[in-house]
Amino acid sequence: MRAQVSVILPVHNAEPWLDECLGSVLQQDFEGSMELSVFNDASKDKSMAIIEKWKVKLEGSGILVVIGGHDSPSPKGVGYSKNQAIAQSSGSYLCFLDSDDVMMPQRVRLQLEAAVGHPTSIIGCQVRREPPDSTERYTRWINQLAPEQLLTQVFTSNGPTVVMPTWFCSRAWFSHVGPFDEGGQGVPEDLLLFYNHLRKGGGVRRVDQSLLLYRYHPSAATHSVLEATIWTHRVRFLEERALPHWATFTIWNAGKQGRRLYRSLTAGARQKVVAFCDVDENKIKKGFYCYEDSQERPKPRVPILHFRAARPPFVICVKLDLTGGAFEDNLRSLHLQEGRDFLHFS
Repeated sequence: MRAQVSVILPVHNAEPWLDECLGSVLQQDFEGSMELSVFNDASKDKSMAIIEKWKVKLEGSGILVVIGGHDSPSPKGVGYSKNQAIAQSSGSYLCFLDSDDVMMPQRVRLQLEAAVGHPTSIIGCQVRREPPDSTERYTRWINQLAPEQLLTQVFTSNGPTVVMPTWFCSRAWFSHVGPFDEGGQGVPEDLLLFYNHLRKGGGVRRVDQSLLLYRYHPSAATHSVLEATIWTHRVRFLEERALPHWATFTIWNAGKQGRRLYRSLTAGARQKVVAFCDVDENKIKKGFYCYEDSQERPKPRVPILHFRAARPPFVICVKLDLTGGAFEDNLRSLHLQEGRDFLHFS
């Protein structure tokens, strides 16, 4: 029989966390039909023994367990493992879970309620970070984005506005958007699928309850993705999705990050940059930024203005929550509309 919900669980050397993770599947208060689809990506530890032990407990409680995997010398990556776990599953809805995380008992029930009402959306949730002080700014961002910001802040370095281990969506919609990129280590497969989801008109929603313990540790797969790789994908997505709607724009930050963004743009997008803006008087006194490495002649010289003298729309290359509220106060003073008059990129 087809399950209502499939919990999608890729596993690679997850022995330290699997008992707690699988226990949280057993503790779900969801009363519909649920299955766990596990794909073991060449684990060399005791992960499979733990999975087999929990298979008996879960199936004794009415949760079907489907196990796939391979024992090749090397893992094939998170994207491949997720795709395989999805392919071998049967649920009408997919609940993604990482093997080092823990679901709260109401997660499946509450996210399914949201997904039924929004069949073309990825449903996320708020999280509790473990250890609690490991990524305080990032955790605040995950949990406190306003509903409209789930779509306006998709260009920032934080990645998807609902984090992948919280994703819940219909199988039909995933089949329309997916699959995950299978490039392996170093590929941001969640970010790439999220961008494709947005390209196809998908929505983004969040259940405003903490439904996942989201663990931070040095061996997490996300650490294998280079910042430069993420940067390149973000710039191209900004150029594809936002910049075509603007005839000109200003880069807010005449420092390192703002200049890096300018240099990373295609020639056509760079020509739309009418100014940099800043609050730093030393930068403003310079009067302009000259792109010395440009092949153009004469080399581009972009004015540097005080933010009050600059005109929107802005691409903001200032990290939020780092200036004691000063930057946020400056931005609010201009009475701009996020998404129309400015976008965050840092």
